[in-house]
Amino acid sequence: IGGKISRSRTNSRFSAMAQGQRMFALSLIVLSAKLSKADGQVSKEELIAVRDKLKIPENEIENVGKIFNKAKEESAGYEPYAQQIAQFYKGNINVLEEVINILFYIAEADGHVSDTELKMIENIAKIFGLNEIQINGIKESRKSYDKINPYIVLESKPDDSIEIIRKRYLKLS
Repeated sequence: IGGKISRSRTNSRFSAMAQGQRMFALSLIVLSAKLSKADGQVSKEELIAVRDKLKIPENEIENVGKIFNKAKEESAGYEPYAQQIAQFYKGNINVLEEVINILFYIAEADGHVSDTELKMIENIAKIFGLNEIQINGIKESRKSYDKINPYIVLESKPDDSIEIIRKRYLKLS
């Protein structure tokens, strides 16, 4: 549907929406590139993760590659792109949390999340307005099932009532 909206010029609302989608895509590509470079090198696994998670169409691979390569020249300067996404999706916590989840996926692709990558993701999450509990919940949900702490994922405490835990569980599902 995004492509159809992008091509539509007849309705200014659609045009504004398409512009927002392009801005979001560009910002996410730049964040992904700068995150990939944060640990000093961009691995093949990280490139595959970016392509897979961002679902880049074959006809856009070359253009996205140019943007990615320019952005990865250094990891600094990612904050304005995070602020653009935060502003565009202000109030839509699900989208912002999913962006953080995607960034974790990319950082994990080479088998290890470096301290630099982790600090960058945490800073982006803070720019998005996520609190420490939300950030920890996303981090915890990235673990394998045998290591996961369900209370952290559900943003709960062991002494919370079953009703509260159930509400939080249903909110996530």
